[in-house]
Amino acid sequence: MLSLFICGTAVTSQYLAEQYKVNTPMLQSFTNYCLLLLVYTTMLALRTDNESFLQILKRRWWKYILLGLADVEANYMIVKAYQYTTLTSVQLLDCFGIPVLMALSWFILRARYRLIHFIAVAVCLLGVGTMVGADILAGRQEGEDSRRDVEVTGCSSTCTSCPAKRSNVVIGDVLVLLGASLYAISNVSEEYIVKNLSRVEFLGMVGLFGTIISALQLAIVEYRDIARIQWNWKIALLFMAFALCMFGLYSFMPVVIKVTSATSVNLGILTADLYSLFFGLFLFCYKFSGLYILSFIVIMVGFVLYCSTSTWTAETVSTSLPQPASTGLDNLGLKLEEDDQEPPAASVQVTQEENGVVNSS
Repeated sequence: MLSLFICGTAVTSQYLAEQYKVNTPMLQSFTNYCLLLLVYTTMLALRTDNESFLQILKRRWWKYILLGLADVEANYMIVKAYQYTTLTSVQLLDCFGIPVLMALSWFILRARYRLIHFIAVAVCLLGVGTMVGADILAGRQEGEDSRRDVEVTGCSSTCTSCPAKRSNVVIGDVLVLLGASLYAISNVSEEYIVKNLSRVEFLGMVGLFGTIISALQLAIVEYRDIARIQWNWKIALLFMAFALCMFGLYSFMPVVIKVTSATSVNLGILTADLYSLFFGLFLFCYKFSGLYILSFIVIMVGFVLYCSTSTWTAETVSTSLPQPASTGLDNLGLKLEEDDQEPPAASVQVTQEENGVVNSS
């Protein structure tokens, strides 16, 4: 379901860019943050438990500012990268966020992985590589390169030695890497908050600070692009569909992360690219390749492998194991049984003759 939401954002963004020449990633994100603000920030403000909205702001306002900044810029950089580099490059480099996410989970959330988890990640990335190979064999890469080079640099696709072309591709690739890293930071923070605090707090604070940050960036960066939009009901409907898909993604992702982990969610939503390609077969006349089906199967196999074995945390292991006794007891089961038995409580009664008599109960 999360992958379908992402697919919806990709399809609507591509329609806006190709059919109506609308390239306003910050405006699209702003609509989503406004919905989060109206729904979840309002819910957070009306909460009457021990930790109120003002108390959360007082204690953790600067942390949520950094989280909102990371989330806003991650969305902006990934969408902006499509103006400089190719879909294939974005698909490949966007996977850089998964090892970054695992590393952050290792150090921040104290998550510990087994060998099967690393194998599962490798299988998922192999599936992404298969999908990219299908793109190249289907001829989509060449067509996108040609169109983007003419739009951005004024060069044709045959001008392979053009310095402007190479520099623009590098800019796009750097944007993807930075955006993937910021997504990893946002997802790790999300996992910590939803598992230790609450889902409403995360979404409410992201909605509040995301709206403020995206509004400021929108006024600085995209005001000219917005002024050039020839508004009609179709463009407005596409913006609304994008906002609803993003709102659904943000609303349900914390639910999935709470019962699994940020890493497993990011592996699962790799299938979003496949859904986007399937929609593209009918909407944008993409060429079909059997490798698309193969890549989908490979990604799902890797995802199932990852979820088949649970991860563990360093704190849980260090505190749950019983400490060795001084007598050198090796039977942990017997040691746990001994620990479960409460020691006899001793009470002291003092008689009138002030003789201490100790009774055990």
